[in-house]
Amino acid sequence: MATIAPGTRLTRTAAGLPPVSFFVVSAIFHYLGPSLAVLLFARIAAPGVLWLRIFGAAATFAVWRRPWRLAGRLDRRQLVTLLALGGVLAGMNALFYLAVARLPLATVGAIEFLGTVVLAALGARTRRNVAALALCVGGVAVLTAIQIGASPLGLVFAFGNCAGFMLYVMLGHRVANTRVSDVFGGIDQLGAAMLIAAVVVTPAGLGAALPAFAHPAWLAWGIGVGVCSSVIPYVTDQLAMARLPRATFALMLALLPAFAVVVGAVVLHQIPSVRELAGIALVVAGVAIHQADTR
Repeated sequence: MATIAPGTRLTRTAAGLPPVSFFVVSAIFHYLGPSLAVLLFARIAAPGVLWLRIFGAAATFAVWRRPWRLAGRLDRRQLVTLLALGGVLAGMNALFYLAVARLPLATVGAIEFLGTVVLAALGARTRRNVAALALCVGGVAVLTAIQIGASPLGLVFAFGNCAGFMLYVMLGHRVANTRVSDVFGGIDQLGAAMLIAAVVVTPAGLGAALPAFAHPAWLAWGIGVGVCSSVIPYVTDQLAMARLPRATFALMLALLPAFAVVVGAVVLHQIPSVRELAGIALVVAGVAIHQADTR
């Protein structure tokens, strides 16, 4: 396993699980954490919640993986990749929170997926995969049906997050399949990138997060959002990316809009319409007929 030191119990357990299982866990927490963040917006402004999320994730990685051990061991390309990933994590999550503060979670989730269509198309070289991609795109098009009166600024943030998410998939897949000094794998590098992201967002988010320090429950809530949003899903992404081709992983991301609708309905009471349910059915059908690259 490329992401965890060999010989550990976690490595042996992870090696025995199908890559799809990691993706399912990632998909659930990918929107569960942000939905909890939306509820926290009533008490703390979005930039403050963003800082708490990334700080909580960075602190978790710091205790668990001690990513500063990578210092001096990275070559130029690896260092550039980690700096880029840290910047992408900061920008992507900032745009996501600014979008979900103005638009329904399902709408933002559907737009977020559109960028991955390009990645999936690069690897869809069979008729079966082209048909699967067509179904997924059709489902996302239905889910992305946005009324003219929707927040224009929210849409700008949502499409910006879409571009950032595509970069995250590309950089994350590179990190997942790169080792440093034959000791440190993708999760260690992800932890380092999260520390970089924490530095990037601090000037813009720390001031808005200060009220949380006077309310321990809010502070714990914000850190919990970070663990649910940026530790569990990103670690399981690394485990999946290390064992799946990038195009296969990108096409499976078609399920994310469906998970966004379900989580939005359960946690935020954003009940999906018949049209949204039809879109979910198309997305699920596309993923069901998708044929993974076995190379």
